[in-house]
Amino acid sequence: MRGEILSEAAKKGLFLSPEALEMVLSNDRPMEFINTVFAHISNNVMFIDKKDVMDCIAGDKVIFESPKEIVPRNKFTSDIHIVKGTDITGESTCEGKINDFAQYFKARYFSLRRLIEKRHDFGRGMDIARAKTLDREIKVVGIVYDKATTKNGHTMLTIEDDTDTIKVFISKESPLITETFVNDEVIGIVGKPNRERTMIIPDKIVRPDIPKNHVWEESDTSSKVAFLSDVHVGSTTFLEKDWERMVAWLKANSMKEEINYLIFPGDVVDGIGVFPNQDTELSIKDIDDQYARLAEYLKEIPDHIKMVIHPGNHDAARLAEPQPALNQRFTKGFDSNIIMTGNPVYMDIEGRTVLTYHGKSMDDWIAAVQNLTYDDPLQVMKQMCVRRHLAPIYGQRNALAPEKKDYLSMDLVPDIFVSGHVHGAGEEIYNGVRMINASTWQSQTEYQRQHNFNPDPGIMPIVDLGTGRISMRNFHE
Repeated sequence: MRGEILSEAAKKGLFLSPEALEMVLSNDRPMEFINTVFAHISNNVMFIDKKDVMDCIAGDKVIFESPKEIVPRNKFTSDIHIVKGTDITGESTCEGKINDFAQYFKARYFSLRRLIEKRHDFGRGMDIARAKTLDREIKVVGIVYDKATTKNGHTMLTIEDDTDTIKVFISKESPLITETFVNDEVIGIVGKPNRERTMIIPDKIVRPDIPKNHVWEESDTSSKVAFLSDVHVGSTTFLEKDWERMVAWLKANSMKEEINYLIFPGDVVDGIGVFPNQDTELSIKDIDDQYARLAEYLKEIPDHIKMVIHPGNHDAARLAEPQPALNQRFTKGFDSNIIMTGNPVYMDIEGRTVLTYHGKSMDDWIAAVQNLTYDDPLQVMKQMCVRRHLAPIYGQRNALAPEKKDYLSMDLVPDIFVSGHVHGAGEEIYNGVRMINASTWQSQTEYQRQHNFNPDPGIMPIVDLGTGRISMRNFHE
């Protein structure tokens, strides 16, 4: 196999370093993998090293195809597209093997390391293995493997990269002691090693974050996009009267208001067996009938509005994220102008980059970070932006599938970032990103009542794609 790969590379005028070749040979299907590299590599590249192969695993944007390149996923319009490489639908290959997990975390590490190294206040980092040999200032990027508080109140992190692990000691006297860390996030460390070179004493913690110079540049379009999350058709608490008021308003106003796009960020139906004794809270107890009813509701939406639907944790899709689009069994009754996508997904709408994610990982964020609550989902979304990852914490309530690339990494900077799941409604601008939590069309459930959780239902967020102005239209009685 080694000779076959080198021969194939030679035919294309390419050369592989020994380390790159070993990485290719360690893949379960080395010839398929190297052909993928060859198919996407830039014409001006001749020598492929280890980092190039890792960048391929992570979906590199410089050497390989730009993820900003877009491919239409529908036939009815040219002004809304799914950004290539951001939808898992039809692309899932994971089998839950050890190699899948290793490749998944490598993909996460290298994609987020690239973002950290692009920052002006960090620059190029070094491998942890090399950093442990130096006695001067070092810069490393690592995944947070473990975090702990010592008995004296200091913070001790363990970070790792593909070469080694190292401890990071943050004294309780350090201004960095207020930093919050979550397992499996990727961070940059600038600091000095201790005398024994067994740990780093950091001077600075750097995260990928949304660049501060990211701004919304106004355009001359007057189109608007609206969001309707957590519809929960089939629940006894579905707010049908609120829904009817919303549809009537769209019929009367969407043309003059130029609302041309409608996005549904998951939980479009209530599902079956999502939680114990759910059947007692269902008005429609068959999953196919729930989707059929939703399809009928959506036929009332004005025809000029292009709609996008992706699943959430109540929908008939795998729970592990990223989730593929709903199966054709459930979508056959929907109009053909509705785009079905996976969760999460990036879209390009009239030149605006829109990231839509249902938001199930909020459960893990809120459990892990003391000051985050269900009452303020926008603060959770802000943490996702800071860490450029929708769901960094692995192995908790939110299941993550170990795909070949990490679809939950925020490789692109969105202009609009929308989520749902927690049934809140709100908007905030963070470093130019319009963050939106998109309400619900379900009143308070028995579970929510027991936990004193009050949803904010019947609200439609609307974003002007030209000016970036956000309005929240309330249809709740």
